[in-house]
Amino acid sequence: MASFHCKVTLSLFIHIVIRYILTVRPNMRTTDLRRLQTLAEFRYTLRQFLHFSEQASIGAGLHPQQHQLLLQIIGVPTGVTATVSYAAERLGLRHNTVVELSKRCEEEGLIRRTHDASDHRWVVLQVTPRGQQLLQSLSEDHARELNELAPRLIQALAQIRSNGQPARSYISTKESSKRDINAI
Repeated sequence: MASFHCKVTLSLFIHIVIRYILTVRPNMRTTDLRRLQTLAEFRYTLRQFLHFSEQASIGAGLHPQQHQLLLQIIGVPTGVTATVSYAAERLGLRHNTVVELSKRCEEEGLIRRTHDASDHRWVVLQVTPRGQQLLQSLSEDHARELNELAPRLIQALAQIRSNGQPARSYISTKESSKRDINAI
């Protein structure tokens, strides 16, 4: 009798779980599913690029954060001074983390740290010739990788902008993607 009762209880439990899944869990519309698939593909492609970037940095003898710091310093807009605060904001790191990172980069001869002439509280960051050489080499590698990934990124972005609808292909050949990326 106990065995029969357990089977009935288990059967009833399974029935309740299935009913719950079918009625409470909202059914996903095709457009919602397509949007999530597009976001997943976009995120995957971004992650591939970030992984490539990290490995390229390590291959060049840099920590990935050192590479990112060099890039933010040399890429500072005209009229903006590359300070520790600026770099912290651009890298999404705390100020004290960038202070330590910049000190390590200075010790390795990648950057110079100087105090601002008008306000000695500000530390100004400049990339050295050695840092520029490393950054140039890495940037060439990154441009090649972006040329490979650009069609997928552009397609996913176009689909996201069109609310998950399949987007027309903006890039039809590798040549046109190279032209687009090299124009940036």
